[in-house]
Amino acid sequence: MESYGGDMALRLGLGLPQTGTYDLTADVTEVARAAEELGYDSVWVLERLMRPEEPLDDMYLVPGMRWADYFRSVADPLVTLSLAAAVTERVRLGTAVLVGPLHQPLLLARALASLDAAGGGRLVAGLGTGWSRDEYAATGAEHAARGAALDELLDVCAAVWGPDPAAYEGRRTRFSPSAIGPKPARPIPVLLAGGTDKALRRLVRRADGWLPSMLSNEQIAATRSRIAELAGEAGRDPAELSTTVRAAVQLTDRPVEGRRRPHHGNVEQIVSDLTGAVRAGVQEVLLDAQLTCRDAQELIGTAKVLREAVTEAGL
Repeated sequence: MESYGGDMALRLGLGLPQTGTYDLTADVTEVARAAEELGYDSVWVLERLMRPEEPLDDMYLVPGMRWADYFRSVADPLVTLSLAAAVTERVRLGTAVLVGPLHQPLLLARALASLDAAGGGRLVAGLGTGWSRDEYAATGAEHAARGAALDELLDVCAAVWGPDPAAYEGRRTRFSPSAIGPKPARPIPVLLAGGTDKALRRLVRRADGWLPSMLSNEQIAATRSRIAELAGEAGRDPAELSTTVRAAVQLTDRPVEGRRRPHHGNVEQIVSDLTGAVRAGVQEVLLDAQLTCRDAQELIGTAKVLREAVTEAGL
């Protein structure tokens, strides 16, 4: 299994343009090429199926928080990564995150294996249970059993990505010993989202790292301490478990005064946030600026400014 823990310089990922404000015929490939040329370590996609007019849940389960308008159109994550894979050679290809239980396990496991094989062994599978009951209802998935469904997906992936004949007998998936290919080019690293003790225990048992989104460095440090405790209880070395953070970036010309969200501000403020992330034990930060940029050229320009600033800061 590829190691995602240990001491290393901060790695930077870039979110690919998936929303309706971008031209999918050209912008994904242009940004992916630019990310590789600028020295980014990875490119990433998110998953969102829909924007219901009368949602069952508030956004991210935060009371009173309305669903973002960009949810109206988010391109399929694996189609987007396939476009990026075709025009790059080095950057890793990550999902942050796929809502695993929304997918039929065998079909998703096979699609991920195919993408890794096609990309020459560059896929990082970031998975989670999601939060939207509307998406669960739309796909016929059982929201109340989402944790068990994620466990089954992980089981199926292990079977499908391993040697043939592969077989599995579970609640949603059953297949007799069979040849199922193509196989991944190498063991696919699995990162899991979530912050509850139940989710973190699953992470310690089954994953290569943690994949939180839009948390403060203080929250990250506290949760990493808990992960280390749980790893110790499970007899696992905490250094084996990486932390990759998804950061919603908004770059401004002037410093943001007063209370400020992480990774919102001018270059110096964002670099300060990234420095704090390193101190909190983060190995990689996924900079997602697609929602605050008007077009692909602005997104590439923002990526260039931040990559250069991080390099100059010695991170």
